[in-house]
Amino acid sequence: MKKAILFGASGFVGSYLLRDLLQNDIYEEVIIVVRKPLGLQHPKLKTIIAHYETLAQHQNELVADEVFIALGTTKKKTPDEKIYYQIDHDYPVLAAQLTKANGAKSVLMVSAVGANVNSSIFYVKTKGETERDVIAVGFEQTHIFRPSMIMGNRAESRPLEKVFINIFSVVNVLLIGKLNKYKGITASNIAKAMLAAAQRPAEKVKFYHWKEMQELLH
Repeated sequence: MKKAILFGASGFVGSYLLRDLLQNDIYEEVIIVVRKPLGLQHPKLKTIIAHYETLAQHQNELVADEVFIALGTTKKKTPDEKIYYQIDHDYPVLAAQLTKANGAKSVLMVSAVGANVNSSIFYVKTKGETERDVIAVGFEQTHIFRPSMIMGNRAESRPLEKVFINIFSVVNVLLIGKLNKYKGITASNIAKAMLAAAQRPAEKVKFYHWKEMQELLH
């Protein structure tokens, strides 16, 4: 029986991860760190109310075998680049550092296809720096998931994103060979792939694009 900590449980991928973790008999306790209560009750669920500035105050409670990080924001929701960087970089890195210090063995994190510390694009560069700095924490196993377009129905309304998802559902069949890493994948399947990866031994640092995530689903 294992314990898991999930950061980003209220998000698109995180909500599916939470559901799957609670339903999985491998885990005896699932700790979520959220800014406000989700209104969920489950015998295995423990909720910690915290955010980036207050997380360190809860370090003694952040004890688990595996750490799942599905934190992130959007330019529309967070136009201030400083705050955006704090959510997309500083918070995941701090979460990794605090949980690793408490003995966590593995971290599984949602990033994005094309993440690159040398990119001139703020979003892509931020994702690259987050990957680099979480890897540097030195878990026994670090799993980095790099989806392209995340498909599925969000609770929040994103009209433009729906247009892109419709386009991707057509374009996906054309993305073959080396281009298959740009294929869209549902948030539900990303969550399932992350949970499957947590149960399989892998090299110290492993990256998952569309193909690798698909392989975990079978």
